[in-house]
Amino acid sequence: MKVIDLINGSKTTAFSFEILPPLKGNSIQKVYNVIDKLKEFDPKYINITSHHSECIYKTLPDGSFQKVNIRKRPGSVAIASAIQNKYGIPAVPHIICKGFTKDETEYALIDLNFLGVYDLLLLRGDVKTLEAGQNTDLYHEHATDLQEQVNNFNKGIAVDGSTFEANETPFSYGMACYPEKHEEAPNMESDIFYLKEKVKNGADYLVTQMFFDNEKYYSFVERCRAEGIDVPIIPGIKPVVFKNQLTVLPKIFRSDIPEPFATELRKCKNDDEVKAVGVEWCIQQCKDLIAHGVPSLHFYTMMATDSVYKVAKEVY
Repeated sequence: MKVIDLINGSKTTAFSFEILPPLKGNSIQKVYNVIDKLKEFDPKYINITSHHSECIYKTLPDGSFQKVNIRKRPGSVAIASAIQNKYGIPAVPHIICKGFTKDETEYALIDLNFLGVYDLLLLRGDVKTLEAGQNTDLYHEHATDLQEQVNNFNKGIAVDGSTFEANETPFSYGMACYPEKHEEAPNMESDIFYLKEKVKNGADYLVTQMFFDNEKYYSFVERCRAEGIDVPIIPGIKPVVFKNQLTVLPKIFRSDIPEPFATELRKCKNDDEVKAVGVEWCIQQCKDLIAHGVPSLHFYTMMATDSVYKVAKEVY
């Protein structure tokens, strides 16, 4: 079954989470450890993030520069296949524009189809650490451009325009949305316009950027429904676990932290106290979302697996 069918078919609020591939040289066991801890809550699917390599420029003896990858991670394709084969849980690899060429995307789609992984999350990807002026002949600029490539692949049209026999099982995919507006959008009206385009062109569901104020999510969903966006809008949830996240998360993700939550975090003397406050806030946030009938909760586990476990134990 596709992820959208699992979400729509769940009699209660579905549970899912996102994992980060280990750095090079590390075993997939670190991924399995996260899944083993959270699988008791019956995850409907597991997302695998995809990151381009992080690079530095090394000065060579002749004075020239060499670009060196310093934090390369295993591909989402391999990890998605491993997860599905080991656990029988649908894996959803992230397919991103930034750092991956159109040809590399096509190869990934070919491999995923071969391995029986048919669900994707299509994203633009982080632009903060990339070089400016990425060649748009080689790379997609926006997630909607990537979406067009996947749609064409489902029809049997390759990136070079040639045709092939379309896959028996087409890819299904979700895409991202931003209850507090994408940082590059000039206004919310523009953000909603492009969100409608994503849905019109085939996005089966939407997953939000993390947020900490449920009222902003409810307001966003109401506005989307008024604009005719009728697909499931899945709340993206992350417990706060470090004291510096009080300032880091709003800066990086443009997610406001409500003052009552911020006040309690400021009182914390160390990260252990922060984790306890973060878990309690997240529990109340999730209970309220479930009471409002959200179709699913999607947890971001990076550096927060133990906290996600404690939250899920209280709400599932």
